[in-house]
Amino acid sequence: MVEGTEGPASEDNRTPQPFNLGLVNSARVYDYLLGGKDNREIDRDMADQMLSRAPEIKTLAWFTRSFMLKAVEMAAAAGIRQFLDLGSGIPSSPNVHEVAREIEPSARVVYVDYDPVVHAHCDALLTKPCGVTALLGDVRRPHDILDQLKNHTLIDFDEPVAITLISVLHYVMDDEHPAEIIAAFRDQLAPGSYLAISHGSVDSAPEVLQVIAGTKDTSAQVTFRSAAQTEAFLAGFELLEPGVVPVQQWLRPDLPDTRMVMLGGIGRKP
Repeated sequence: MVEGTEGPASEDNRTPQPFNLGLVNSARVYDYLLGGKDNREIDRDMADQMLSRAPEIKTLAWFTRSFMLKAVEMAAAAGIRQFLDLGSGIPSSPNVHEVAREIEPSARVVYVDYDPVVHAHCDALLTKPCGVTALLGDVRRPHDILDQLKNHTLIDFDEPVAITLISVLHYVMDDEHPAEIIAAFRDQLAPGSYLAISHGSVDSAPEVLQVIAGTKDTSAQVTFRSAAQTEAFLAGFELLEPGVVPVQQWLRPDLPDTRMVMLGGIGRKP
């Protein structure tokens, strides 16, 4: 267990407790890796442990963010005008709506996160433009999110939607049925919709996996999976080239490998 953590994040399967300062928070760790300021000492300590074993993880965070933005660009260029960012995290510009609206100014974007503090950040910083909304929702309860989207007419599921699930699914444990979560959203999507995911790989270096193991029983607990397992999440979608590969391979051929491997894949619903 990471030094300073105090047992499970909550009785509700590691749901963040925003006022418990003794618990690592995955959104704040990622914010720190991206150079943000919305993090606490315990989050920085966790990130620094990871960086001490693999300093390039901070670079990998930017690769992963860039992969997401590329997926948004691809979807917008393909004519998609609705975007659903699941597990959006603390805002870090450029955000999904900024990138999508460079291509299509009328693009509609919904940001969803289960952390009340993250939701407050998104609501305050991202939702001023018309057509941009923040929802409080747990991806482990996909039907609750879908009900909110439909009840508030935030997404028209008769038209294509681009969903981004960036560094989210490895926070969903096997007994929380990640494939069923994906299927719940996939079954609502119109043909031509996109799904982009990034996921931590078991092919990461042992010293990185050892640090990751220290997140057990916190809201930052992860389960890294293989490329085959990650590709299986895209079942029902046409896998776009170059397939499920380290995220930097989606960006440029000359980017370096990293000891933490973050896989990226983009699928299109036929």
